[in-house]
Amino acid sequence: MINLIQDVLESDERSDLRQFASQLRASDKRYLLRNDILAAFSEYCASHKKPEHFFQHSQLGQLVYYTQEIILDSESLYLLIRPKIASQEVYRVLEDLTVESVTVQELLDLRDRFVNHYHPTEGDVLELDFQPFYDYSPTIRDPKNIGKGVRFLNRYLSSKLFQDPRQWLESLYTFLRVHQFQGTQLLINGRIQNQQQLSDQVKRALQFVSDRPDDESFAEFRFKLQEMGFEAGWGNTASRVRDTLEILDELLDSPNDEGLEKFISRIPMIFRIVLVSIHGWFGQEGVLGRPDTGGQVVYVLDQARSLEKQLQEDIKLAGLEGLGVQPKVIILSRLIQNSDGTRCNERLEKVHGTDNAWILRVPFREFNPNVTQNWISRFEIWPYLETYAIDAEKELLAEFQGRPDLIVGNYTDGNLVAFLLARKLQVTQCIVAHALEKSKYLFSNLYWQELEDKYHFSLQFTADLIAMNATNFVISSTYQEIVGTPDSVGQYESYKCFTMPDLYHVVNGIELFSPKFNVVPPGVNENVYFPYTRTEDRVPSAIERLEEMLFTQEDPAHIFGKLDDPTKRPLFSMARLDRIKNMTGLAEIFGKSKELQERCNLILVAGKLRVEESDDNEEKDEIVKLYRIIDEYNLHGKIRWLGVRLPKGDSGEIYRVIADHRGIFVQPALFEAFGLTILESMITGLPTLATQFGGPLEIIQNKVNGFLINPTDHEGTAEKILDFVSKCDQNPNYWEEISNKGMERVYTTYTWKIHTTRLLSLARIYGFWNYTSKENREDMLRYIETLFYLIYKPRAKQILEEHMHR
Repeated sequence: MINLIQDVLESDERSDLRQFASQLRASDKRYLLRNDILAAFSEYCASHKKPEHFFQHSQLGQLVYYTQEIILDSESLYLLIRPKIASQEVYRVLEDLTVESVTVQELLDLRDRFVNHYHPTEGDVLELDFQPFYDYSPTIRDPKNIGKGVRFLNRYLSSKLFQDPRQWLESLYTFLRVHQFQGTQLLINGRIQNQQQLSDQVKRALQFVSDRPDDESFAEFRFKLQEMGFEAGWGNTASRVRDTLEILDELLDSPNDEGLEKFISRIPMIFRIVLVSIHGWFGQEGVLGRPDTGGQVVYVLDQARSLEKQLQEDIKLAGLEGLGVQPKVIILSRLIQNSDGTRCNERLEKVHGTDNAWILRVPFREFNPNVTQNWISRFEIWPYLETYAIDAEKELLAEFQGRPDLIVGNYTDGNLVAFLLARKLQVTQCIVAHALEKSKYLFSNLYWQELEDKYHFSLQFTADLIAMNATNFVISSTYQEIVGTPDSVGQYESYKCFTMPDLYHVVNGIELFSPKFNVVPPGVNENVYFPYTRTEDRVPSAIERLEEMLFTQEDPAHIFGKLDDPTKRPLFSMARLDRIKNMTGLAEIFGKSKELQERCNLILVAGKLRVEESDDNEEKDEIVKLYRIIDEYNLHGKIRWLGVRLPKGDSGEIYRVIADHRGIFVQPALFEAFGLTILESMITGLPTLATQFGGPLEIIQNKVNGFLINPTDHEGTAEKILDFVSKCDQNPNYWEEISNKGMERVYTTYTWKIHTTRLLSLARIYGFWNYTSKENREDMLRYIETLFYLIYKPRAKQILEEHMHR
């Protein structure tokens, strides 16, 4: 990008850059983010009567487009430029318009100086740099391939391994020998003693099963295969065994990465899975709508059901049913003694609709029962996680009667516990971020000290660094979650380089081009969320009850607002009441548009109705704000606010009832990591408008199967809603057209079957490479442990001491 800067300085636009810089200095802001920069440049172009093309197509316009941050100090203009996805460059422009490059360390010092926390006379701050640990591992080159890590890793390591045929055969042979289930040997036994015998016996076995009827059960010829050195696990019928052996035979003779992935994906090596979801109220009834629950609870429960179902299918296809092999999935969460009428005080709860999936709740140790016996905010949970992991390990080993095969962490706290468990048990680990708080709260790292009492971001961000670097692989719901878009920085990308003033500088926090990143979007529970047109599966009494609750029922304890005209088209939204979900923002958009109020009603299912009923500070603030907006814009008679906790069945039917009324679902979040409610509304047939900031950008194809909105642009959002309403009024088929395309989008891309098949394939392939490549990650893990013991633990102890005096 230095060339582009030089082009600006050597052209007539040099004076424009000087004047633009002068305009920025005249404003109050000294730290501008991309939206601020674009707005300021637009203002400059207008005030200086620049031609229309200048904003985008001039050299200065291009430079502004690529600039993510501008920091102004007394003498210089610092430009943080993002020339392409997952890349940044920093330049200092002096008053005489000379330009010099700025190092990462200088940038972090500058940011510290900006918040008056730069103390060079006191010595350097701790620097964290994970890059050296990635220098000897393969990295992806093309940003387009980020999120397709397993494909790259398999291709790269396969090519290296296949170069040495002897090592390749030895690695595969030893890998096949290690597989067993509770003492029962799988795949190959002691009659095959080396790799050459393996190759010979595969050909013998192939010849044998080729003469059997395709549908003949494995049990019928099991003992004959045992004599040749093959145990159960190759298939449940002669045709399945033959197919698997053919893949292996071709792999032994002509190895290639596609064949290896196909073969490894068939190997029965995962039977016991732990899904870690610590914080919040984790239950199946009476918890949705409470702080720290919602999307993550739904995600993990649906994932557990789907994983068990897929494991059962895999075990059957592998021919292991006759051996009594049964998969087990455990959701590890915390036990809350004062459970407020929920089942969160029960140690073990079976997951509905499963044979052997369980919620295992382990309590926090009782340092202070007044705290630990109650729900604890996700922002204050940190002091209890290490001892929790120690206690949970014992419980898991007892429940599984052995070690699990895969541990999947969820959210920052669950990911940290997953790391501690996987480190101790030597198990393959996966993490799912769901939401990285650093992206949700602007400048949260820069002003962490001012926010520490409320949010404890020093622990949150440290735990994120630990988990994302320690894990074997990462599951991301979307590509942009990792590295954003050409216009915005990704959640993980924000950890690449940042400062926590007076605590540490992160020079390189994560290798974005690492093959550990994989995009595997979640699905939606099709038993609960299905199209409104499937009337045969809907319950008339539930429809009638929800109709009344949504539009006419009077219940001051749980419902605020009476509609003057319940027949108007409903605008519907359902989310927690917190700042990021922005339900108050949607109410304000509605309040500012008289035309929207004339044509629609606003119906919100959101949190609680009264401040005194909430334990969450953000929720309290949003409750007060929502009442203020209703009064300020006189929305009485036009809005319904339901402070209810919906049972699972009702949460699906409520979308369908809104669809019956030809309504619209609006998701107005300031940022949404993925957006399960978007999938839920689309699959039920409800046309959906959702935030353009985050995951919805990849779910919704704008103006094809839904609409993207900028919820910070109140007027623009109202116009998009009104435009859709007008088109529906003019052409009733238009509502159905968007409805049908939304359903099609979910069914072809976002099902749990697709998700779990991919997740298990990833776990097997990463497990294979961890075993065969003998990758030495001990140096990185020791570095991570140092971060845990020297930064995380002392800061967690400070919270614990405060909790002890409550």
